[in-house]
Amino acid sequence: MSWQSYVDDHLIGTGHVVQGAICGVDGAIWAASAGFNVSPEEVQKIVAGFEDPSGLQAGGIYLCGEKHMFIRSDDRFVAGKKDSNGIFAWKANTCVVIGTHGENIQGNNCNTCVGNLADYLMNSGM
Repeated sequence: MSWQSYVDDHLIGTGHVVQGAICGVDGAIWAASAGFNVSPEEVQKIVAGFEDPSGLQAGGIYLCGEKHMFIRSDDRFVAGKKDSNGIFAWKANTCVVIGTHGENIQGNNCNTCVGNLADYLMNSGM
């Protein structure tokens, strides 16, 4: 299965994720949904936030050039919000799964989809 298939089928295809991407922990974009133009620098800042969230807490989380307010994080998880939209990023071993939701999607459903895919990839050695 291609990385794009994971994004299309396991994120966007669930109806719980509006935009999504799978990226390397180095910031490389492996696959992304149409129009989700996350930059390698934005991914690198999210990855740094897993270990030390102070930069995200102070400056927010940027995705596709838009600033989101930092909500919470741990060593594998980062959450942010902008108006009624939210973002979730989950870290596997070598990659990060990112998903967004809009006002018509419950954040918990989006978070679960993103986290489940990250867990699957981590358990698969990714």
